[in-house]
Amino acid sequence: MTSHSKTVRLLQSLVGLLASLTIGAFAAEAEHPNIVIIFADDLGYGDLSSYGATKIKTPNIDRLAKAGMRFTDAHSAASLCSPSRYGLLTGQAPWRLHRKGNGYRLNPGQVTLGSFLQKQGYTTAAIGKWHLGYSKDWNKLPITGPLGVGFDYHFGVPSNHNDSTRAFIENHDLVGRKPGESYRIVKGKDFPEGLAKPRIEDQVDTTLTEKAVAFIRKNANTPFFLYFTPCAPHTHVTPAAKFRGTSEAGLFGDHIQELDSHVGTLLSTLDDLKLTKTTLVIFTSDNGSTPKDFKGTQGVRLNLADDSGEIRTKFKTAKADARKLGHITNGAWQDGKGYPYEGGHRIPLIARWPGHISPGTISDDTLSLTDLFATAAEIVGGDLPRDAAEDSISLLPLLLGKKQAPHEAVFILGDGKDSSIAVCSGEWKLIVRYDDKRRESYELYNLQSDPGERQNVFEKNPGITKRLATALQRAEAAGRTRP
Repeated sequence: MTSHSKTVRLLQSLVGLLASLTIGAFAAEAEHPNIVIIFADDLGYGDLSSYGATKIKTPNIDRLAKAGMRFTDAHSAASLCSPSRYGLLTGQAPWRLHRKGNGYRLNPGQVTLGSFLQKQGYTTAAIGKWHLGYSKDWNKLPITGPLGVGFDYHFGVPSNHNDSTRAFIENHDLVGRKPGESYRIVKGKDFPEGLAKPRIEDQVDTTLTEKAVAFIRKNANTPFFLYFTPCAPHTHVTPAAKFRGTSEAGLFGDHIQELDSHVGTLLSTLDDLKLTKTTLVIFTSDNGSTPKDFKGTQGVRLNLADDSGEIRTKFKTAKADARKLGHITNGAWQDGKGYPYEGGHRIPLIARWPGHISPGTISDDTLSLTDLFATAAEIVGGDLPRDAAEDSISLLPLLLGKKQAPHEAVFILGDGKDSSIAVCSGEWKLIVRYDDKRRESYELYNLQSDPGERQNVFEKNPGITKRLATALQRAEAAGRTRP
């Protein structure tokens, strides 16, 4: 063989090696995309222009829908904030705990979507509203919370931007703690003692977005999982000054348009870093919206950067004002947050993953946000532990445009007030209510002919009622719905 032939053969080998390495790197990227979950707070099915809103414009979220898949029959794991977040992060339906209200907690070491992805080589962050518990005494450091359940970085709001803590927590400590002073919430005082910098209500989501952008930039060269949970449009309805008056639905619409702007900031960051094609972005909400204004914290003195637009008065009537202006927060669905009717748990869900999810597609498959855990696991090729994500079924076939057998039933925790579970299967929905002695009563609706759930037909359909009630009993006895 001549020296020229050897040179050619060597170059061919090098080209082949480089090609194989490139293909391998691309495959690795495809198998381990960055994953960003944007989990809005109390955003109703009818609050986005891509879901029918006409008084509110959400071009950045609409951009996600145009580039990805929009779901019309997606359900939060519960119709309240804390259990819904528990369901998403654990893949376990929160109704299994039979716990009323918002007091759900994650215990240190508990398997979560964050800890699962950590083991797959992901850097993880929980930025925003947490609402899943910290250690009790915040004057004993370290404060334990997200870093104990699978997150490498945390910057967040304990319960919501209207909670009495008036504080951010970063990793293991309060932000702005006064050195040498105890942190204490004092009844009758506007702000806690021992906190130099109380949160500024109309800047909370701006701050959270800045932290999320910094996390993405810092980890652009490694697979990352960002669980981003802004506070909008939960009360207090306190959009930043530049968004006030920008919608046709009053202050509430302005708050949603601010949320959309922050989503746009995250998407632009991915674009700038050339991460768009290698990032799965999921946008959704923790539960439906509250059609009425919440009066429980309206007496608080707001800590605002800007008082313009009569915000100190109008934040108290933001939901009512939006309705008067023609905006229906939960669309065609009855009721809202805290209740087992569709308005409480049918939520927007959009997924974008260029090269994998076909642009502009719509799915009417029924699913629960508990399914996101198994979906991520299948994407990264990791095996789910048998004792984790018990109610999570992978949506990957749906995302890739393949047919998938529908859930036999989707279970949603109802309300902390009336203790109910909803069982959805096809066009039928059974609401099982429990009294103080755990005695059951039923409501049955045909969502195809009666989407507003106005006609309870359980007495006319005893066979269907029995079938769905039995499905719930079997699921509880089995301890899982995932095969």
